[in-house]
Amino acid sequence: MPDDFQILRSIYNAFDPFRPLPAGDPAYVNCSNVRGEENILVDVGREILLNDRHTHQLYTGHRGAGKSTELLRLKADLEENGYRVVYFAAEEDDIDPEDAQYTDILLACTRNLLKDLRGESSRIKEWLRSRKAELTDALQSEVNLDEIGAEVPFSKLTATLKVSPTARAQIRKIVEPHTPSLLEALNNFITDAMAQASQQGTGKLVLIVDSLDRIPPIIRGQSDRSNHEQIFIDRSEQLKMLDCHVK
Repeated sequence: MPDDFQILRSIYNAFDPFRPLPAGDPAYVNCSNVRGEENILVDVGREILLNDRHTHQLYTGHRGAGKSTELLRLKADLEENGYRVVYFAAEEDDIDPEDAQYTDILLACTRNLLKDLRGESSRIKEWLRSRKAELTDALQSEVNLDEIGAEVPFSKLTATLKVSPTARAQIRKIVEPHTPSLLEALNNFITDAMAQASQQGTGKLVLIVDSLDRIPPIIRGQSDRSNHEQIFIDRSEQLKMLDCHVK
C-alpha cells in the first residue's frame, strides 16, 4: 500500500497545473492544434533573434494555459543561440500579486539582474547610498554596502515589499521619485556585465518576467487609474528603457 500511494502521489504531482515544465521535459505535449498555431520560438523568439534593436513583448493567455512552460522553452532556445537570459517568476520571491505596483516590479527586475549577472555594481551602490537613511528606516535594518554586493539590499527591499504592507507604502514613496536614476544605474551595470559576458561568447541579454498575469486589477478611487494601467501603459516606457530585451 505505501508503494502504491507513492506512485499515486508522483502521478498527481506530475500533472500539477501550477508547476511549469522545464524545457525538454518528456511530459511536454504540443497543444497547438487546439490552442492555436502560434509557436513561441517563432513568434517571440524570432523577433528577438532577428532584431538589431531591443524588443519588448507582452506574452498573454488564460491562467493555467501553459505560458510559463512556453517561456522556459523560449529561455532554453535563446540560450542555445548565444543569448544570456535572466528569467524569474515575480510572485515567488519579489512581489505580493494582490498589491503590486510598477515600483515593485522594477525593484524585482533589479534584484534578479544583480543576482544573475553578478557584475560590478558601483553605480547601483551609489544609488543606494544616496537614500540609505530612508531605506534603513523603512527596512528597520542597516546594510554595509562596502562589504557586500548590491543584490543583498535589493533582496531585503523586495522581501519586505512582499510581506509588509506598511513598509511597502514607505519603500514605494522613497523609490518612486528616483526611478530614472535607478534605471540609469541599472543600465550601467548591465553594460559592464554584458561586456564581460561577451568575452565568454554570450552576446545579448533577455529579461523574462513571468507571473505578472497573477496581479489582479486594483482601482484605489473612482477617478484613479488601475494598477494594470499604471504598470502596462503609464510606466511601460520606463520598463522599456532597460538595456535589454524585455518579455
